[in-house]
Amino acid sequence: MIPKLHYISQGNTGKEHLENIKKACTSGAELVQLRLKNLSKKKILKIAEEAREITLHFQTRLIINDHYKIAKKIKADGVHLGKNDTCPTIARKHLETWQIIGGTANTLKDCEMLIEKKVNYIGLGPFRFTTTKDNLSPILGTNGYLTILEALRTDTPIIAIGGITIEDIPDILKTGVHGIAASGEITKDFNKISQFNKLLNTASQQEQVWNPNQNI
Repeated sequence: MIPKLHYISQGNTGKEHLENIKKACTSGAELVQLRLKNLSKKKILKIAEEAREITLHFQTRLIINDHYKIAKKIKADGVHLGKNDTCPTIARKHLETWQIIGGTANTLKDCEMLIEKKVNYIGLGPFRFTTTKDNLSPILGTNGYLTILEALRTDTPIIAIGGITIEDIPDILKTGVHGIAASGEITKDFNKISQFNKLLNTASQQEQVWNPNQNI
């Protein structure tokens, strides 16, 4: 089962990423993604090893962004592959069977391609403008998610991503997404993790209560 809340690490240095991952774990995060850019693979491996120690201590799932070989080496729970990263089918050949693969999508076509490549979840966005991405992709908003999910009708979990705040969650969940990924909103205040979890889990319980097919 893919957790409903993904925290994507932020920081100006590797040390800051690790500190923020520890804060996220302490605050109740079920899954964190280590997202390091513009560093050597040697440095990323060292930071990833420390992140694995932290997440194991808190029994939190760890996903490594992009570097699937590092994910395998440190026995991370999986890898998240961006559109310009390694193809999921290639990564799958190298990873253990229990390690999950997530992929980034911006369009319906992206989603269809990732589903065909049998990813375990899709990070779909951006919901709105965000400074952590290159922002070349069109903003989806709730209407974009509704349109794509209605066309897909997939069992593959869709994780909404891109500048999402606490206030956005109720409307985003109405589109049918499985969960959300957040970076800046959580890094500013790790206490918000409990608020995110409460909103996401409450919505899940409401779906079970009001499911018209539950007694069939």
